[in-house]
Amino acid sequence: MDMDIFQKAIALRHELHAHPELSGFEIPTKNRIMEFLRENTSGLEIRDMGKWFYAACRSGTERPAIAFRADIDALPIEDKLDRPYASTVKGVGHKCGHDGHAASLAAFAMEVDRHGADRDVFFLFQHAEETGEGAAECCKLLELESVGEIYGFHNRPGIPLGTVQVRDGTVYCGSTGVIFDFRGTPSHASMPELGRNPAYAIAEIITDLGQLQKGGEYRGLVMATIIQVDIGERAFGIQASRGKLLLTVRGEYEEELKRLLGNLNRMARNLAERYGLDLDISYCDTFPNTVSHKACNDKIRRICAAQGIPIREMPEPRRSSEDFGHYTKIIPGAFFEIGAGEDCPELHTEGYDFPDAVMATAVELYLDLIK
Repeated sequence: MDMDIFQKAIALRHELHAHPELSGFEIPTKNRIMEFLRENTSGLEIRDMGKWFYAACRSGTERPAIAFRADIDALPIEDKLDRPYASTVKGVGHKCGHDGHAASLAAFAMEVDRHGADRDVFFLFQHAEETGEGAAECCKLLELESVGEIYGFHNRPGIPLGTVQVRDGTVYCGSTGVIFDFRGTPSHASMPELGRNPAYAIAEIITDLGQLQKGGEYRGLVMATIIQVDIGERAFGIQASRGKLLLTVRGEYEEELKRLLGNLNRMARNLAERYGLDLDISYCDTFPNTVSHKACNDKIRRICAAQGIPIREMPEPRRSSEDFGHYTKIIPGAFFEIGAGEDCPELHTEGYDFPDAVMATAVELYLDLIK
């Protein structure tokens, strides 16, 4: 990797880190990256798509086009770094490393602009990964530009710095947030038999969660996590009549995630009927399972072997979710990890910071993927 490009990428990464923006509010981040590419490249075509954008290096050859994706949003987590580029936005920080993902892709775009490519290469800068909304919108690129394959990476604390990790099949579990909103009728607290209290229905769901996730019905990982329980109000003379239970349901295989969700929904409806409650069920933050295709992973394996980049197989999918799976539902692709160091603080924590050295590994690997 060219050292001048690397230093510019580090400066960009630090600038993005200092000015993080939450999912859905990344327009200034998007505009800054577009400006950076205009300042540091000469042959790229840049297309502003509103909430997101992509850059293109067009070759005019018959080879299938290839795309690379980076996310750009931050998290509602305080940045407690004692560094000159610490977040200037209270309560918001790049605590998942999307500043580094974006700077890596910008550096790669600069390399391709400088040296050219014998196929069309697209650099996709995606919004709203943390809420699961961005990739579904950015899939438009695949059709617009007839993209043949797509790649992306995530940095991973706990893995030796620069080590690449791949897995065929499901890499990150799918997940969805579900809200069970029960409505009963109030009564005087001294006469609970005259009202309908949703607490008992919610308590039964919570009690049975563990059993629902067991048994031979599932071949992969499934789990439901309690996010919030909100029952009644602070009024000691009135029995609760409204209650919400928020869960995150996840699974290695989407069909099994849907099966667990279906079982939960049936239980909730049956309990609502038994206790005489009204029930609304809604969903949010839905992520597909992210699948890497073996043929695409094999390219990464060969490149790592040739370059001497340490590589290992991921033994099981991550429980966490990634919306990159929207892309690999449509075209072949791979989503892999690059180690951020065994001593690097964990993602989504106040002390986390993306290691700049990860960018060099990403760019070198990406450069060989376009050959």
